[in-house]
Amino acid sequence: MIGLLVLITLCWGNTLWIKSKALLAQYLIASAWQQSLHSGQNTKPWAWADTWPVARLDFTSLQKQLYVLAGSTDTALAFGPGLADGTALPEAPGTMVIHGHRDTHFSLLADLHPGDKFALQSRSGKWLNYEVTSTNVIDTRTTQWLINPAQDQLLLITCYPFDGLNTNPPLRYVVTARLAESR
Repeated sequence: MIGLLVLITLCWGNTLWIKSKALLAQYLIASAWQQSLHSGQNTKPWAWADTWPVARLDFTSLQKQLYVLAGSTDTALAFGPGLADGTALPEAPGTMVIHGHRDTHFSLLADLHPGDKFALQSRSGKWLNYEVTSTNVIDTRTTQWLINPAQDQLLLITCYPFDGLNTNPPLRYVVTARLAESR
């Protein structure tokens, strides 16, 4: 009986530790974003971080705000959606690609539909308004998927299905959005 209580305490303690770290990380990322807005420089959320915030997404209709991190490595994606290396930066021409995990930050993509609007704040502080033009499921096994860097658009990408158990399924859910107007 004591062994069971110790096991339960360890499991709950580990869960609380992970949740606490996740909440603290979001606070530190938000603080780094504010510093980046004021300084115009990349600001890491903690000294040993291998990423930094590059944009902020505002899904007003879904009452969600997310900070977009540099790169889409597993480390970065653990803390938020990531801007894919080699794709356009906010306010730059071309295709911007942002990846996120389907079961955490990008679970909200399931609630976006053509015609929906959201905003992205660049490091200069400028807000760019986007409108969803399409949502698609891409099978990476059968579809050769090329991103046109000359096309001005934003792609939000996550694994699919949203409630799937496979850690790396071949399907991707892609939300395509176009720049509407800026505020």
